Amino acid sequence: MAEQPNYYAIIPANVRYDKNLPSKAPLLYGEITALCNKEGYCWASDDYFMNLYSVSKSTIQLWLKSLDENGYIDREVVLKKDSKEIDKRYIRISDKVYRKAGIPYTEKSENPMPKNRVDNNTNNNTTSNNTNNSAAKPAQLVLKEQFEQLWKSYPNKKGKNAAFNHYKAWIKKSVKNTNEYLEQKLADYLRYCALNKDWYHPMNGSTWFNGRFNDELDLGGARNDPWSKHYE
Repeated sequence: MAEQPNYYAIIPANVRYDKNLPSKAPLLYGEITALCNKEGYCWASDDYFMNLYSVSKSTIQLWLKSLDENGYIDREVVLKKDSKEIDKRYIRISDKVYRKAGIPYTEKSENPMPKNRVDNNTNNNTTSNNTNNSAAKPAQLVLKEQFEQLWKSYPNKKGKNAAFNHYKAWIKKSVKNTNEYLEQKLADYLRYCALNKDWYHPMNGSTWFNGRFNDELDLGGARNDPWSKHYE
């Protein structure tokens, strides 16, 4: 028997009474909110839910699909390197639910009960980057706004969607991956571009956000090296 979480679950009215959902899909939705409340996201497998509710894998997949298609959850699949095999799956509560219902969602906390204030649903690494003004916003919206601030300053605005996907994956990878780190890296990169503007062409945004922000840069002064012009 699967261990039953003791974290608080939320099932808004628009989920409870949605006739487009299979009868027990709202219960699965509540379970997902409980796990998101604990970790900031749900990474439980189909097998976990199968054992918890004593149903088949196809039933769990049907429930998840219905919740996804009706806009109640967002699913993200991470594939193994150079493979189509799934490595990890993340499920998050869609912020659309809470905009429709007009209710807040609780952040990860040692106290699973909702607080009498508006909090955001996020994991540790995004929580540490939030300001007081963003405390009421869902994690996905916070990530989007943080990315937009960086993107606004980035000089070569090609591949924005891919850049955002790279940014999200990097942020979620470790609590050490913060916006402050990228802000410093971007400041260094902008300085490098300015020092070498006569010959250096900034790389596409999708390329820089895909780990190239860690490139070693010579910030000691301009280099007269026209043969090193960098096109992406």
